[in-house]
Amino acid sequence: MPSVPAPLARIVQGSGPGLLLAHGAGGSARDNWGPLIADLAAHRTVVAPDFPGSGDTPGEPDEPTLDGLADRLVATAVEEGLDTFDLAGYSLGAAVAVRAATRHPGRVRSLFLLSGVAGGSARLRLLTDLVAELADRPADLARLVLTVVLGETWVEALPADGLAALQEALGGPVPAGLKQQFRLAGRADVRDELADVTVPALVVGTAEDGLVPPSQHRALAEGIPGARFVELPCGHLPMVEQLPRLRELVLEFVED
Repeated sequence: MPSVPAPLARIVQGSGPGLLLAHGAGGSARDNWGPLIADLAAHRTVVAPDFPGSGDTPGEPDEPTLDGLADRLVATAVEEGLDTFDLAGYSLGAAVAVRAATRHPGRVRSLFLLSGVAGGSARLRLLTDLVAELADRPADLARLVLTVVLGETWVEALPADGLAALQEALGGPVPAGLKQQFRLAGRADVRDELADVTVPALVVGTAEDGLVPPSQHRALAEGIPGARFVELPCGHLPMVEQLPRLRELVLEFVED
C-alpha cells in the first residue's frame, strides 16, 4: 500500500471563517505571509502550512507534484476543522491554489493569487532551474535574488550599506526543499484549468517581477472568469517592497 504523507507543519491563528495560505517556492508560511498573519487573524481562522522542506516541515526525498501539494494543503485546512475556506496563494502557491480549487471545488470559496505562476513560460523555467543550481552557492544565489527577485526601484533606493547588509543576510543556508520547489515552479502549468475556476478571484500582479514574469500574473487574471486584476509597482516580494498596499488588498479580500 502507498504510504500516507505526513501532516504538514502549520501556523494556525484567529477565529471565524477559514482562510488558507499557500507560500511560494523556497519560502515558508512565516517568510511569505508572516507580516500579514496577525492582521488576517483578526478577521479569520488563518491556516498557513509549510510545504515539505520549508519552515517546520521536514524535507522529503520524492519530488513534489502540484496535485500532491494541493491535496495536502486542503487536507491541512480540513484537519483544523475548516470544511470550506478562502484560499490565498503566492508565486508557486498561486498555482497550487488554482489546482486546489479545481480538485476540491466544494471547499474553496474564493481565490487571492499573488505574483502567481500560470505556466508555459520558458524564461521562468530557465530561471527556476538556475535557482536550483545555485542552492549550493548561497552567495551567488543572493546576487540573483537582488537582481531578479527584488524590484529595480526598491533595490536602487537602498543605501550602499543597506544593500551590502541585505546581500550578506541573503547568503545564509537555504531551505531543504528549495531545489524541489523551484523545479516544480518552472514546470507547473494550470492554464488549461483556469476556465474551470468558478469562485471569485482577485489576482495581484507585480509589475517589476523579474522572476515570475508579469505576463504570468495577467494570464491568471485573463483565464479565470470574472477575475479582478490589480498590479503593484514592485518586484516578486511585495510583502517586502509594498507591504502597506498589499495589506490593504488582502484585508479588502477577506472583508469582502
